[in-house]
Amino acid sequence: MDALKRTLGGNDGDDERGLVAQVMDGSSLSWSTRIQGFLICFILGVVLSVLGSILLWLGGDNGLTLFAVFYTLGNVCGLCSTIFLMGPINQIKKMFQETRLIATIVMLVCLVLTLMAAFWWKNKALVLLFCILQFLALAWYSLSYIPFARDAAKKCFTVCIS
Repeated sequence: MDALKRTLGGNDGDDERGLVAQVMDGSSLSWSTRIQGFLICFILGVVLSVLGSILLWLGGDNGLTLFAVFYTLGNVCGLCSTIFLMGPINQIKKMFQETRLIATIVMLVCLVLTLMAAFWWKNKALVLLFCILQFLALAWYSLSYIPFARDAAKKCFTVCIS
């Protein structure tokens, strides 16, 4: 547990205190409770996304709608799991930093558009398109937390295309 605290305890650049100190000041939850909340939320997100993928094939006429709902809820749970580690205010601040702003907006818009395509427009092609865009935006957003990961992804994509 201490190794995880040390790993997450780096400087944020704009504040002299580490991430763990900021998190501990922002909430009354203990570190072990935060880790448990993160794991539960993250695992629930994965289970919902996998269940959505299963329902895509086994759900009959409503399979695509069920997939859209469960996949979107899974992504929301996965995204919210980090709130347990950072706290809600820090999470929102980090989501809307300049380096993540476009990915965050695209991801949130695609979450909403996926559900709109499933329930109001009932357009299966749009549901699949928005789910793919949702995945790509979430992946790009997640890569922004890993140093040089976006650059590596760009180079890998360029090599694959050439």
